[in-house]
Amino acid sequence: MSLNRNKLYPLLGLLPFALLIVGFLLLPLLNMIIQSFRAEDGIFGLTQYITIFGDAFYLQAIKNSLTISLISSTVAIILAAIGGYSISRLAGKGNRIMVAITNMTAYFEGIPLAFSFVILLGNNGLFTLLFSQLGLNNFYDFNLYSWNGLIVVYIYFQVPFAIMLLLPTYQGLKDEWRYASNLLGGSQLAYWRHIALPILFPGLIGTYTILFANSLGAYATGYALLGSTYNLLPLQIGSLIAGDVFLQPNLASALGVVLALIMMLALWLNGSIMRRVRRDLR
Repeated sequence: MSLNRNKLYPLLGLLPFALLIVGFLLLPLLNMIIQSFRAEDGIFGLTQYITIFGDAFYLQAIKNSLTISLISSTVAIILAAIGGYSISRLAGKGNRIMVAITNMTAYFEGIPLAFSFVILLGNNGLFTLLFSQLGLNNFYDFNLYSWNGLIVVYIYFQVPFAIMLLLPTYQGLKDEWRYASNLLGGSQLAYWRHIALPILFPGLIGTYTILFANSLGAYATGYALLGSTYNLLPLQIGSLIAGDVFLQPNLASALGVVLALIMMLALWLNGSIMRRVRRDLR
């Protein structure tokens, strides 16, 4: 009886968390899936999905979201790999300061981030006016309210987030391995190719997948910066459930299912690559 009670008490402690998961994650997800198969007249079918994949406008939204996610995630993982390694090599107070700064900026996104970029690089932003005063307009041709501006903002909030995810991976590299490689006549390139990169690769791939999903579902930053002027999948979902003109919650649910399926596909690819890497390292 005591053994059963010892098992029961931890389960009772997990009950509030289970209720939270069911009430705020599973039930809304189930409702979204059901509503995605409901037409505007209430009849169940594939009407919403036919609309999505038969309309060039929604296909463009999917393409644009995939494009900006791939570009921002690729650039961010490269910058984060370099920056994370540099931070991991710092010792003492310098390491603690950089980790604290990175941790703080990793959660600086959404509307505050977009507002900060507007203040600094908008049409009347601080740096824009400064470059104009210095007569550097010919060298400074950057439009924040454009596709390139949106990519820069996405990269900005992706880099510190990726560094925080990569730091534990870099801490797994031991200096003894480098010393052993040098003693055996291995070059720096050989160390990175045969020792460091195989160890870091699973963490890099996992972080890249998280960055891709994070940018694919980002809504507040793009909406605060560009409104509805650019066709992105999260912005279209938001406009269909909270727009001023057309409200189509069932179509928004179908778009949400498509977004979730893309994320699940990315996670499945990540898992497949991870299993292959672990098998090759054995």
